[in-house]
Amino acid sequence: MKRINLALQGGGAHGAFTWGVLDRFLDEDDIEIAAITGTSAGALNGAAFKSGMVHAGRDGARANLNGLWALMGAVGDMRLANWMQTIEPSQIAQAMEYSLPFSIGDAWSRMVSPYAYGPFYRNPLEPVVDQFNFGEICADEGPELFVCATCVRSGKIRVFTGEEISTDAILASACLPSLFQAVEIYDPKTDRTEAYWDGGYTGNPALYPLFNNDLPDDVVIVNINPLERDEVPKTPQQIQNRINEISFNSSLFRELRAISFVQRLLSEGKLNAGEMNRVLVHMIADDALMNDLSVATKTVPNPIVLHKLKEAGRAAADGFLAAHKTDLGQRSTVDLPEMFG
Repeated sequence: MKRINLALQGGGAHGAFTWGVLDRFLDEDDIEIAAITGTSAGALNGAAFKSGMVHAGRDGARANLNGLWALMGAVGDMRLANWMQTIEPSQIAQAMEYSLPFSIGDAWSRMVSPYAYGPFYRNPLEPVVDQFNFGEICADEGPELFVCATCVRSGKIRVFTGEEISTDAILASACLPSLFQAVEIYDPKTDRTEAYWDGGYTGNPALYPLFNNDLPDDVVIVNINPLERDEVPKTPQQIQNRINEISFNSSLFRELRAISFVQRLLSEGKLNAGEMNRVLVHMIADDALMNDLSVATKTVPNPIVLHKLKEAGRAAADGFLAAHKTDLGQRSTVDLPEMFG
């Protein structure tokens, strides 16, 4: 049995790509998910996966993920028509980005605070997250789960785990401040109620919870924010989208750079092997597809795009397993020195 950890990025509706990755991994009876760290959509996927595994094993995890994304496809009020079934994701993305409803909604979010709605405000993700079974999510059985959020006051990351994970913790992890009111949760370390925003600002996702000695060495990162974009963004939406991608990738890069540094010290004999954990880094991504999508497909969960993302996630995971399954437990498949060279 190969044991691995998963690190699931946030990226709004593009988290359906991770749905596909997880769905494909569930086909591998000889791979066990020991722990999951997730932010935003990654936290939603991780919670659904763990709850399902505790309830009914692999079939339960698959059913929970399917149920989650069926609900996510119904969130929002900017649904497009069925004629879009035959259109490529890039064309759907462009149509959505330049549509009048999206343009109005985008402009509105930049001019109006989410606090302006007063008693009429409700986080649209709340009814989705409320359907989770938190007895299963917080259980000792199944993979360990870590949910990342950003403390507004201190700017520091908070990682929720075990019984700390709740509806509010997951909503905090997915709380984009231009769209949602900050989520307030008591923090026993500061002995005060803290406000939280999206975890992507400080950990997308945080890797360090996976470095415990009782967890395996392999960390498989499911990346849904493109690391590179060849074309310079020019429209306001494209510029803002790339700013968010760079911001949300920066925390991951910092941790990967630290891992690369430690690995170099180990290889040069400047650290003893027992002094630091060995971390084997792997990554599953489809930057070509994500470059074809946009901020519109990230913020508006169109069912056609969701299923295309799931298919792409399954295909990417299938390619990774075909090429690197035998590398699990043996070596990293991400060349960190090359990435930071």
